Amino acid sequence: MSFEQAMRELEDVVSRLETGDVALEESIALYERGAALRKRCADALKAAEEKVAAITLDERGNPKGTEPLDP
Repeated sequence: MSFEQAMRELEDVVSRLETGDVALEESIALYERGAALRKRCADALKAAEEKVAAITLDERGNPKGTEPLDP
């Protein structure tokens, strides 16, 4: 599942929970699904941030490559 797909599904889950028109058992299941999707999105964002942070710049400020995250 891509980050974008997970975000769309998470938005749908939140929307359904906000309406208050779902039964308690379904609300619990939706909440659990939302928590899993939120973690998936947060992990993907963290990984992307780490990749961006690993980009090295030359003396002019131009990207010249990447460095390993764990040197």
